Amino acid sequence: MPLEPFQYVLIALAAVAAGAVNALAGGGTLITFPTLTAVGLPAVAANVTNTVALSPGYLGATLAQKTAILDQRRRLYALLPAAALGGLAGGLLLLNTSEKLFRELVPFLILLASLLLAAQEPLKRWLTARAADRPSRPRSEAWAALPIFFAAIYGGYFGAGLSVIILAVLALTLDDSLTRLNALKQAVAFAANLAAAALFLFSGQVVWSAAAVMAVGALLGGALGGRLAGRIPPATLRKVVVTLGIAIAIIYFIRG
Repeated sequence: MPLEPFQYVLIALAAVAAGAVNALAGGGTLITFPTLTAVGLPAVAANVTNTVALSPGYLGATLAQKTAILDQRRRLYALLPAAALGGLAGGLLLLNTSEKLFRELVPFLILLASLLLAAQEPLKRWLTARAADRPSRPRSEAWAALPIFFAAIYGGYFGAGLSVIILAVLALTLDDSLTRLNALKQAVAFAANLAAAALFLFSGQVVWSAAAVMAVGALLGGALGGRLAGRIPPATLRKVVVTLGIAIAIIYFIRG
């Protein structure tokens, strides 16, 4: 669908903000998805376009922790296929959800994503305390594959807050340090997101002009976020994004 020039400017600014937020605290989808629906995109097309446009950000986050990820190759063999299959399943589920039903689900999905983002810091504190209190006992990666698959279904369907779910799953199924689990989380989330995005490329639902503008904006925002790291407390930014997400969910609820 054609957009007006000011609408492209709006989604570009939203993508820059989302890229910076993702680099610092996470939760960028809570900015870009509502912006896409605000400029008139149908909810399903907005979600599909958003997934495709922000996929490069997952790649950047994965490459940033390449060393810690490659040190866990055995786990990757078990978890990446599960994540990719889950992402595909979630993407197929989205494409087979009617526009009316998805619009009804949107406020619940945004609220869930906001709560997941709010839980990110407590989760990390719990993981740190857990690692200090318990000796590391390696477990089979197979324990994590099934719950990762189900988490990735959510990732392919909507995606916001997926990293929090994956980190929680990895923490409950694998005994390891927070640093290594966080790196593994990036690779697993990227696999789920990439699989869904690859499916969406052929869905006919991607608004390519908007996706191109957002992709550039998100990359610029990610670079900006890297420069701002250390200057803006991630916890403070996360609270702002969570508050914004809850407010947006309430607006969707009111509008019906």
